[in-house]
This record gives sequence, C-alpha cells and structure tokens, in this order.
Amino acid sequence: MGEFIKVTIDFGKCVGIKECGGCVRVCPVNIFEERGNNPEVIEDNEDECTLCGLCLDACTPGAITITKLYEK
Repeated sequence: MGEFIKVTIDFGKCVGIKECGGCVRVCPVNIFEERGNNPEVIEDNEDECTLCGLCLDACTPGAITITKLYEK
C-alpha cells in the first residue's frame, strides 16, 4: 500500500479488462496491471500516482477511487 496515495477499484462498477481496460492503457506511471479479466493495483507503485485523473476519465464512473492519505 502506498504511503501517500491509495488507489481502489470497485469491482461492482468496474466492467473488466476485456470490456474496458482503460485504467491499464492510460496510466502514465503503471499503477494498474491485468489479472485475468480484472485490473489490479500494483501497491508498490501507488505513490507514483501523479493525480492526473486519466484513469478516472477512462473508466466507468466510480470504478476507481484515489484517496490522498496525507490529507487525513
């Protein structure tokens, strides 16, 4: 888990890699990887997140949440 950023995928809203896969394709710092038909967050890479929002725009609304742990 990242020290500053936590990226969460809601699999109730995520439609999967075959149907979408947007998060894996657009992330400039490779936070996501394919695991079967589901994306998975690479926890060691979470703190590399630049908060660009590309994954949020590419995926089903609400499927990905980015939490800034340093603001708690």
